[in-house]
Amino acid sequence: MILLEINNRIVEETLSHKIKNALAGNKPESTEILAADFDGVLFHITNVGGDKNKVRVSISLKFYKQLQEHGADELLKREYGSLLIDPEDGYNVSVLVDLENIPQDWEEMVKKIGLLKRNCFASVFEKYFEFQELGEEGHKRAVINYRNDETMYVEAKADRVTVVFSTIFKDKSDVVIGTVFMQEFKEGRKASHTAPQVLFSHREPPMELANSGARVGENIGYITFVLFPRHTNRTTRDNTINLIHMFRDYLHYHIKCSKAYIHSRMRAKTSDFLKVLNRARPEPKNVEKKTITGRTFIRKE
Repeated sequence: MILLEINNRIVEETLSHKIKNALAGNKPESTEILAADFDGVLFHITNVGGDKNKVRVSISLKFYKQLQEHGADELLKREYGSLLIDPEDGYNVSVLVDLENIPQDWEEMVKKIGLLKRNCFASVFEKYFEFQELGEEGHKRAVINYRNDETMYVEAKADRVTVVFSTIFKDKSDVVIGTVFMQEFKEGRKASHTAPQVLFSHREPPMELANSGARVGENIGYITFVLFPRHTNRTTRDNTINLIHMFRDYLHYHIKCSKAYIHSRMRAKTSDFLKVLNRARPEPKNVEKKTITGRTFIRKE
């Protein structure tokens, strides 16, 4: 199984191409790119005020206001500093790259801009990881509606941080494959004792979400991650955030891949069966033949 990229490759490749052209002394070109990302996120890469040397990257997240409640603005200021500008209309965050003033570490800058979505998401995790590190309990649970009808819950205890994803399975087969997939996550703890505990519940929300208004239904699934201090400490938290914020997309991506693989195997097996049936088909009893002179006749068996 592969891990999905946490960066946006379109953003990184576009900015890299623009900067390399500028460093080579080539004339800048106008830019107008709209790129989609997971969870309904949109990136817009364009020029500011018609100036081809000013490349603006904007991001739109439907749930950004909820992230702001957990320090998203402060984290982005820490990460992007002077690159941040006033957000473009219809977008939540914008950064500006000046092709006339390219820093020496421009590759690191491009990589950081490609992680704009990840860094927006990171604020809620960093906040609750800090609560756990300080042993603070009783803080209100974070509720992030990261997709339509799907929600992420984050809660800190003195010895752990609990992250719960609610997800919708569109097909009955998705529920079956998803259940098998989550069972493998449980089995994964046997191979690695440092892995977080993973729980899966179908139809009903876990006990942590009792009386919270969490949805109930045949196509609803809840995945719970129990993160311990070894996952949330300062040396490992960045990797934890990288992996966990993409989990919902990772799960559904592999469900779709599994269905595609099963369908391809079924088509291949059906083709084999058809070949067997064709070989077993008896020849017709009345067969038209030709003589050496070209005359035709029917030989009856």
